[in-house]
Amino acid sequence: MKLQTIVDIKPSEWKIGYEDKILMIGSCFSDEIGEQMAQRYLHVTCNPFGTLYNPLSIAQALQMTQVPELVEHEGLWHSMAHHGSFSRATKEETEQAVRDSIETMQKALQEATVVIVTFGTAWVYELVESRKKKVERPYIVGNCHKLPENVFMRRRLTVEEIVAAWKPILEKYSNKKWLFTVSPIRHIKDGLHENQISKATLLLAVDQLGDYFPSYEIMLDELRDYRFYADDLVHPSSMAVNYIWERFVDTFCTPQTKNELVLQHKRWKHEHHIPLHQFRTGAD
Repeated sequence: MKLQTIVDIKPSEWKIGYEDKILMIGSCFSDEIGEQMAQRYLHVTCNPFGTLYNPLSIAQALQMTQVPELVEHEGLWHSMAHHGSFSRATKEETEQAVRDSIETMQKALQEATVVIVTFGTAWVYELVESRKKKVERPYIVGNCHKLPENVFMRRRLTVEEIVAAWKPILEKYSNKKWLFTVSPIRHIKDGLHENQISKATLLLAVDQLGDYFPSYEIMLDELRDYRFYADDLVHPSSMAVNYIWERFVDTFCTPQTKNELVLQHKRWKHEHHIPLHQFRTGAD
């Protein structure tokens, strides 16, 4: 009896191994898989700007070389291109944190042999002020940082916009292996129908960009039961993440690398084991 719709994934013609330096960037699904890699001591740098969701902000992060204009709101200074974890109480502290992230990103990008990009949503927030200035491309933020709604205009990217933003990057770094995936995490705040349109837009864009790993399809088709979701019924559970990781390894790793991943994960768990009881020796 067949109880699942299995996503058929052909083994990749190119492989990922311990000789590679990997840059992962994008939605929180990048963080999940990046953590799996880190726990096996692969050479991975994950989200130097923090979690980013839309394709244009991700593309911008890869190309940024200067600290952007910072914004003060509710006692903190923010970079609109960065995650909230980079916000600080003073402008100088935020500038330094942002500058460090840019240096980390550029170093990781230059050294990477593999870049894995996860798109989360096609819905974006443009700064209204930049649109008023009638610039060629209104500024799309990576994070709204809880600024007032009237500061932004919300809209959905088109397939053409996404492809146009990414083609030059892929051409510039054609010596690297590029892999795209679409996050299986549903953005239900956008609305379920709007989320589906958003994901479809991302899938159509990725279809024109390069190699694709179907994490979105695995989650929706193979793991469609809610037991594979966290308590919020949106994010994948640890079981689901582990399953998608196994499918990833089967697709992109040789048998030798797979064996090494198992050994290195055992090493990681041993090094990070916290004893249940701490025994004290010697006299007080």
